[in-house]
Amino acid sequence: MLTLLTPSLRPLCRRLFRRARSLRRSQSGLAMVEFAVSLPVLLGLGLVGLETANYALAHLRISNIAATVADNAARVRDSIDEGDVTELLIGGLMTGRTIDFEANGRIILSSLEPTPDGTKQWIRWQRCDGDFARTSSFGRPLQANGTAITNGTEIYQTDRTTPSTTPSSPTASTMTAMGVAGKQIAAQAGTAVMVVEVVYRYQPLMANSLLSGTELHYLSAFNVRQRTNQSITNGGRSTPAMCS
Repeated sequence: MLTLLTPSLRPLCRRLFRRARSLRRSQSGLAMVEFAVSLPVLLGLGLVGLETANYALAHLRISNIAATVADNAARVRDSIDEGDVTELLIGGLMTGRTIDFEANGRIILSSLEPTPDGTKQWIRWQRCDGDFARTSSFGRPLQANGTAITNGTEIYQTDRTTPSTTPSSPTASTMTAMGVAGKQIAAQAGTAVMVVEVVYRYQPLMANSLLSGTELHYLSAFNVRQRTNQSITNGGRSTPAMCS
């Protein structure tokens, strides 16, 4: 092929051919090429690992909120009032600050008790906090006519000091226990169970994550200790944490 070229071009072509042969044998850029090919895979695996760790942490936080609020509510002695409940719920919201729980979560605290005849279970009162609009999976307190109570008036009239003449009606309840199938609980005579449901809308680290919008649900329950009055009191001091 070189014989077809003019004499002035032959040296240049020889140099080009030698350079091409040397480049073909060169391995000086091999590591850089391998790194460029593997970088997207390594970056993807790293992001998946971070998202998985964040998801596991969210589960742990939600579980802690449910257990802490239920346990602390059960520890209130003698009687429980609206101020106690407000403090408990605020504490739960603060526990979830690192995952923005207040804006994306809901705490539902219910007092589960047996009916006077002991044949069924009923929710005497229920309080909620958190901006995520979710209702209890197990129902709400009921008036004597069966209407759900959502504004915290199970015990008080509109002035918040006079006991209501139509509190929740045990006869309107159809529950025999509360909880998911196979793990249901029921309160014993003369006592109550503090049941806490926590719902959280998961906030992923990465936009458009497959976990975006996933709802985490946790349920925790503790039997009350050393409390003789299971109704919730107020005396006009605190606004109920309504579930409306």
